[in-house]
Amino acid sequence: MWLCPLLLIFCLMAPPGRAELSGHMFDPRCPKGHVGPPGVNGPRGPPGAKGPPDPVGQDVRALQKAAARLGLAINFDCVRRVGQKYFVSNKERGPFQRAVQFCSQRGLELALPQNEEENRKLTQVFGEADKMAWINVKEPPLTFTKWGPGQPDGSVLDSGCTVVTEDGSWRATHDCFLNAYIVCQI
Repeated sequence: MWLCPLLLIFCLMAPPGRAELSGHMFDPRCPKGHVGPPGVNGPRGPPGAKGPPDPVGQDVRALQKAAARLGLAINFDCVRRVGQKYFVSNKERGPFQRAVQFCSQRGLELALPQNEEENRKLTQVFGEADKMAWINVKEPPLTFTKWGPGQPDGSVLDSGCTVVTEDGSWRATHDCFLNAYIVCQI
């Protein structure tokens, strides 16, 4: 019984506050003091790193774009896919201006191959001997060209009237009324 008053005296003599003061531990048997109010919030930290992109959302958008392009492509008699691009044609022929107008009225562009594979696929759209299709060389900058011998003729190139021939070579021409195939790209 005399231990309780001693313990009480010891607890009362201990300074209030933290569990540790000047290297001395308080007796864990002593009652704890009241917890004070929380302090003021510190400044806001910097934003965290951006998380990875949503792969499902990206896949859905890519599928929607592909479906829209395919939806346009199925309206044509001839479709050739190369990579993410489609060359489309109704195997109609006409002068250069009609070719440009035909494609733009459908929200498309006149064909312009960007590499050897696309150039080869474009010739497969018409693929017959002595045949040509209009291409759009007026779109700067040209990242790929396949000019035939002596081409491009600088005096003709400004007109934009350029065809790709059955062998895949490009030829600028003064004859913008040439009856060449109309091929658009999606």
